[in-house]
Parts: sequence; structure tokens; C-alpha cells
Amino acid sequence: MVRIYLSKHYRTRKLIAIAATLALCAPLIIWSIYGIGVYGIALFILIPLLVGVSSTVILGYKMEVPYKQAKQVAFLTLTILFLGLMAFAIEGLICIVMASPFALFLTWMGAAIGHTITESAPNQSIPSIIIFTLLVPLVAFTEDKIDPSIQPITTSIEINASPETVWKNVIVFPELEPPSEFIFKAGISYPVSARIEGTGVGAIRYCQFNTGDFIEPITAWEENKLLAFNVKSQPIPLKEISFWDVNSPHLHDYFVSTKGEFKIIEQGNGKVLLKGTTWYYQNIQPNFYWNLWSDMIIHKIHTRVLHHIKAVSEIETLHTHHQPRTRD
Repeated sequence: MVRIYLSKHYRTRKLIAIAATLALCAPLIIWSIYGIGVYGIALFILIPLLVGVSSTVILGYKMEVPYKQAKQVAFLTLTILFLGLMAFAIEGLICIVMASPFALFLTWMGAAIGHTITESAPNQSIPSIIIFTLLVPLVAFTEDKIDPSIQPITTSIEINASPETVWKNVIVFPELEPPSEFIFKAGISYPVSARIEGTGVGAIRYCQFNTGDFIEPITAWEENKLLAFNVKSQPIPLKEISFWDVNSPHLHDYFVSTKGEFKIIEQGNGKVLLKGTTWYYQNIQPNFYWNLWSDMIIHKIHTRVLHHIKAVSEIETLHTHHQPRTRD
């Protein structure tokens, strides 16, 4: 091989590597999302690996290129791919930011694999691109058959109030203040207020989010102790930051709450422990990565609601204790 990187020929090869990789990966992404509706290992692992392998192999085909330059081209290709997804309203900024740490790591791995191939087994350069490309649809079709698992997330808070006061504010709570948390300001949907129609099992609770209402039929009603409900329907989980109206498939039926509960546990000394639990599943793989995001988001939502219930309940308790007594 001839050392000609940073020459005019290198710059031309760099453009070809980026353009060819984009032409290969973009259709695979669109097909995975809109064709078979799978957000999984093929999309979030194999395609970033393919970006690294393809761009690096094409760049270094019969030409000696240092790994540093190869890696830079791989990351540049991934950046252009992300910008393209946003420009064509396929994804918004929030989801790109969430996917970026994992995608950057895998693209780096792909670049290392591709550079190793061009250095030690140049005859396998083109076959390596073909193999990584074929793996994407093979894995995507397999993932389409996997059923998601439901898991609970619980958050707790101690409240200086009676079970009766807390119970009242669990069932119906007034409108919350605008959020100060960054993730909600960035577009993740957040709770605004709650109301209920009826009492007891069979009543319907409406938990209003800024993107719409969770409709929650009550399944357990143990006054001052337990309120449990199923989730009949829910709004979209976020508003994407974009110049366009992004309505990606993952906004619908990919992040789903199935049921929830509030449990009030009397602690003594005028205190109670309020525990909020949400059961949910997501149709996005790999779970070990995306659960880090979804668990954190649910905890943030719980915390926003529980702190509000705590504040309202403790103010009511304080007001009751300081009411002047009237003489008979």
C-alpha cells in the first residue's frame, strides 16, 4: 500500500467512503423503522458497527491510512447520518442524544475492526462490509419475534401528614408548577394534574400530562392505604425537538405503562411513607442500555408527583394544626 493520506486522492476517497456508507446505512435504518417496525439490536448495534467498518474499509482500501484519520472519518459519517435523520424528520434531537453514547462507542469499535481488516487482511475488506450488511436484516427479522418483558419501577417519599390527608391528594391533586428538571424542559412528557370520576373499584382516574391524559381504571381501592389502577391509554412519551413535526413510530406503543399503584404506609409520629410504582415495558433493544434511560425517566416522573403530593399534604397538615380554636 502507498502512504498518500491527506493528498487530493485521500480527500476524494474520504468523500466516497462517507457517501457510500450513508447510501448503505440510510436505507437499512428506514427499512428497520418503517418496514418491519423494529428498534433493536440491528438498528442500535449493528448499524453503528457497520458505519465504522464500512467507512474505514472503503477509506483504507489499497491505501495506507492511520487509525486516527480512519476513526475521524467514521465519526464524521455517523454525525452526518444523525443530521440526516433529523433533517428528514425521521428522528428528533432527544432520541438522537439518547442513542449517541452507545452509537459513538459502537462506531469506534467498527472503525477499529475495519482498520484492522485493511491492515492485516485487505483481501477481506469488501466481504467484511457485505457480512455486516447482511447481518442487519437477519437480526431484525429475529428481533421481530421477541416479546417485551414488563418490569416495575418504585419510588418512595416520607410525608409529615396523616394517611387520610395523603390519600386525598393521591386521588386528586391540583396542578403542578412548571417543571424545573432539564429532561422535562428538553421534551420528555411530564405530569400536570390528576382528577377522578367516581369512587372505588371501577372509577376512572385521569392523570394529565403535558402531552395528553393517562386514562386509569381503578382496580384496587383500600382507603388511606392503596390505590391501584390499569392504564387503558396513554399519550406520547415526549415531544421531539425538531424543525419539523416528528412522529416516529417509537412514540406509539414502544414505551408502554401497563399499570400503577400508590401505597400509603403509616410510619407513626404523624408520618407516612408514600410509594409510587409503575409497571411498564418497552419494545426497544438492547434492554440493558435503554432501561437506563427509561428507569431514570420514570423515577423523575414519580419524584415530581410524590414531591407535589408531599408539599400539598404537609401544607394542609400545617394549616390544620394552626387553625385557631373557637370557644363554645
